[in-house]
Formats: sequence, C-alpha cells, structure tokens
Amino acid sequence: MSIIIAGERSGVGKTTVTLTLLASLRRRDRLVQSFKVGPDYIDPMFHQHVTGRPCRNLDPVLTSETYVQQCFARHSQLTEYALVEGVMGLFDGISSLVNSHLSFAEDKGLMTNDKGQINDFASTAHIARLLDLPVVLVIDCSRLSGSVAAIAHGYQSIDPRIKIAGVVLNRVGSDRHLSLLKDALKPLELPILGVLRRQDNITIPDRHLGLVPTAELPELNALIDRLADLGDTCFDWQNLLPLLKSQPLPPPPNPPHSPSSIRIAVARDRAFNFYYQDNLDLLQQLGAELVFWSPLEAAAIPKDVQGMYFGGGFPEVFAQKLAENTSVRDGVKTAILEGMPAIAECGGLMYLCEQIIDFEGKSWAMTGVLPTSAVMGARLTLGYRRAVALQDNLLVKAGTTVHGHEFHRSHLTLTPTKPLFETSRYDCDENMGCEGWGFPANVHASYVHLHWGESREIPEQFLKECRIYK
Repeated sequence: MSIIIAGERSGVGKTTVTLTLLASLRRRDRLVQSFKVGPDYIDPMFHQHVTGRPCRNLDPVLTSETYVQQCFARHSQLTEYALVEGVMGLFDGISSLVNSHLSFAEDKGLMTNDKGQINDFASTAHIARLLDLPVVLVIDCSRLSGSVAAIAHGYQSIDPRIKIAGVVLNRVGSDRHLSLLKDALKPLELPILGVLRRQDNITIPDRHLGLVPTAELPELNALIDRLADLGDTCFDWQNLLPLLKSQPLPPPPNPPHSPSSIRIAVARDRAFNFYYQDNLDLLQQLGAELVFWSPLEAAAIPKDVQGMYFGGGFPEVFAQKLAENTSVRDGVKTAILEGMPAIAECGGLMYLCEQIIDFEGKSWAMTGVLPTSAVMGARLTLGYRRAVALQDNLLVKAGTTVHGHEFHRSHLTLTPTKPLFETSRYDCDENMGCEGWGFPANVHASYVHLHWGESREIPEQFLKECRIYK
C-alpha cells in the first residue's frame, strides 16, 4: 500500500514526522524505501541517512507522470515498507501548461481545469492520485483546538479522488489540548494515527537554502535516536504498519548495465552534494564507473578519469577551504582546459568561476575556468524552468527543450556572450533570461538542475564526449 505524508501547509512538520517514522522502522530492523515529492535534495539526504537507502525524487515536472509511476514501482518493491514525503501543502502545485483552460468554480471556491478538477499539477495530491496512495495529513496544532476539525474536514472533502487515511497531530501542548483536539475530530470519524507533543530537544538547524545537510551535523545520530524513541510511542502502529506495507506488484525491469569503460569523477563532500540518485544510476547503467572525491579534502583530482561532474551544494559556505586547496583548483582548471568534459550545476558552476564573493563580501579564488564571479545575495531565485538550448553543447543539441529547477542566492557578475539556454517559467511564458556557460565547449555549467530520468540522451551524450576525450 504505502502512504504519503502530507501537510496542510509548509512548516507543519512533515519532515520531522517522516524521519520519526523512518527512524522507528529502522530501529525495528524493517527495510523501508523512502521517496520525496518535488525537486528537493536536502530532505532526501536525511531519509538516506536513516534508511541506508537512496531516497528517490518523484517529480512529474522534471520527469513525467509515467516516470513517477515507474520509479515508485521499481524501488518500492525492493523493501517491505515504503513511504513518500510530500511537498508544501497537500494541494500546492503549479498551474502546468498541460492543465490549462482554468476556471473558478464558485460552488467549491477552487481553481479548476475544464474538467472541474483541482489544478494542482506536481503537488503531493497529484502524486497521491498517480500512485493511488492514501494520505496521512500532518496538522500543526500549536495554535488550534476546535478549529482542527474544519481543517481536517476541508482536506478530507475537497477532492474525492484523495483518500485521507488519518491525521497526525503535531506540536500538541498538553493532555487538555489533546482532549480538545480529539473531541473536535470525533464527528469526522477520521483516525488519529499519531500525536507528537511539542519537542524542545528535537530541532534540525537550517540556513539560507533550507536544512543544513547531514554531512555537517555531527550530532545527527543522536537526533535520530531521539526521533526513534519518539516514534516508538507516538504512532498508532497497529493501523500504520498495514498502510506502509509495499504492494506485491511486479516492478518494471531495471535497464541493463553496460560494461564500465569510462571513469567519471563525481565531487561529493560537504560543499557539493546535490545529486539526484537516478542521474548517478543512469551513468552507471550506461557504462560509467563513478569515482567519488572531495574538492575540499583531496590532494589532487582523481587519476585516470575521463569526465567530471560537479553537483550543487554550498561552496559559498566552504569557500575559504576550497580556495586554499590550490592544487585541486589548478588541477580542475588544467583538466578542463585540456578538453576533459565537465558538468557543473549551480554550486558546481560557482566553483568553476574566478571567485566566490560570500555573504560578508569576502572574495575567495575558485578554479577560474569561467571568466565571471559568483556573488552571494539576499535575493532567492527559485522555480521550475523550461530551458531551450541556444546552441549545440556538451549535453543537448540546439533547439532542445529541457525542464529543470533553479534554487540559489547567488548571481554572476558577467553573463556569457553565447549562453546555453533561453529560460522561462514552467507554468507560464514569462521569460527568465538567458543563462549557462558552454565555453570551453567541453563544459556545461548552468544554474538549472536537471533530472535525467526521462532524458536518457543527456547522460548518453555526456559519456560519448568522455569516450572521445579518452
């Protein structure tokens, strides 16, 4: 069956509830596969830390509805239990181009499409319908008592295609508070599947792009232990476990692996750690051997590699240490200028710049491959993008449209004269400008994060260029 953990809005504690469930299941030695709705990188890191298994992103914008279904079927069959963490509020999606012709349904007060259905493409509710999964709704009760019934009833009745299996009451203040909440919910006959009291000793620190990643939290295991303790007592396991159990359906076959012939250096450390696991899997399936290394700690770039992949992350947080590792900076620049193919997404792009100027205005030297600097600022660039390639480049041909996601607080001091992409918002025709560096020609450096699940030709093209370089 499996379930989706959804929130009535952002910030209600979905991730805490999800991690509490996962931690308690792992303490019971249960194998569990987790999934995350949307393009997020950091929440999946926490999932993987708890379960020991890569978390999979379910995002129909970056991939497709079919891919979401296939990905869930393939990976949920590998474990006894499966769990999906949602994104934002249950019905918070985007007005996708495929769900155009909107109208306002006065009788329901909803934005709907021409079929009278809620327009919530890429939302948690959308994924619930695609996968035919029940929803467990997390409600922040810290400022609620009787009104909790109106919230629960609204979510229960707004879309008959969504099955609300029950609620988790989070941030409950006292026994009296809980009694008021239960009394209010009783007429709805909606199961209370969990009650989490206000927790002062369970907090996950955050900063300018969300939670602090797992690699930077030395006390994380102690926190997970506290969550497991909480999970052992706060959930109605008798009713939850049957919901979490995976369906015994045959998964789609895994693509065959090609013999390894290309070695790709993948930067993975505290500065660079934003990768979709499916992208890494595709490289391996297509014959690449992945060599993980640290631009922070290594003395040199890995030997005998034919390509480099720099994911996103937080190079601005570790800019001083990256700058001080001059042997690696020089090695990366030399390899790229000698023709080694390199993908650099967001944080990776920043590392290929001449310098990073941090939030305090301090300047730190980077590799200098690109004749521009990355400057940190308060403005957040966030959203899905349609990107049309303006020229043939390392990954795609001119005219190719790809869908990606931007999430950063930096900007570049100089834009390329021949950018990779013309970008626009995914949900409308608003032009977001041109961006991306494809010079040298063996470089693909862009703020746009790409998921290759439905674009197998992208890693194929990258590895083709790596073989030519070899």
